Amino acid sequence: MTCIKAIASAVLYLAATAAYAQDAPQQLRSIPLTAGMHVIQAEVAISPQERATGLMHRKSMPANNGMLFVFEEANPQCFWMKNTLLPLSIAFIAEDGTVVNIADMKPMDETSHCSAKPVRYALEMNQGWFAKRGIKAGSKLGGQPWAAR
Repeated sequence: MTCIKAIASAVLYLAATAAYAQDAPQQLRSIPLTAGMHVIQAEVAISPQERATGLMHRKSMPANNGMLFVFEEANPQCFWMKNTLLPLSIAFIAEDGTVVNIADMKPMDETSHCSAKPVRYALEMNQGWFAKRGIKAGSKLGGQPWAAR
C-alpha cells in the first residue's frame, strides 16, 4: 500500500509540475534591435512552439523589451492574445526591416490582428511603445535580422 501511495504522489507531483510549466512564461535568447535612436531587447521566437507561446502568462515586461517572431518565409501573419495578460502593440515587418503595419491588441482577447501584406517578422512591444516613439508604417528597424539585406 505504501508503494501505491508513493507512486500516486509522484504522479500528482509530475502533473502539477507540468501544469505549472504550461502557465510559466517562456524565456528566450534576446538580441538588440533599433528603431531610430531607440534600442530594443527582443527575445527571439523562431520555432513553432516558441511562436505559439509568445508572451503568454507574463505579468509585466520592461519598457524597451519585446519579442521578435521570425517565420521561415513571408506570408500573411495573424496574432491573437489568448493567455496574454499584457496589452501589446505588434509591428508586422517586411524582410528588409520596414514596418508594414502596427496593431494594438487587448489582453486575453482572441480577435485576430493580421499583417497588411506577407511578412517574415512581427515585433510585440508594450502597448503604445511604437506610437510614443513615432514608429509607424514605413519606418525601418535595424539589427541582426536585417543587417545583411
